Amino acid sequence: MVDPAVIQELSDPKRYPAKVQLQLLRRILSLSVDPRPQDSKKLEHSIYRVTSGEYRVVYEVDDAARRITIFLVGKRGDDEIYRRFARY
Repeated sequence: MVDPAVIQELSDPKRYPAKVQLQLLRRILSLSVDPRPQDSKKLEHSIYRVTSGEYRVVYEVDDAARRITIFLVGKRGDDEIYRRFARY
């Protein structure tokens, strides 16, 4: 499951060019196969993040419901994604 705000954000071609959109979508789809890949990092009890090029994907894994919820995507270089994460 992808948060509607993430879908809207990813569809902005000024912020995410088509090449980056495709790269991020591939990474998000790969999480459905392996929700905890080797390069993932646990942020909180069920919250993880993975990188995809210059971007981070922050998501929650619900093992009981067998669901992954993507709720943040952002650039790695700045701390904006972590400021947004703190608001959740």
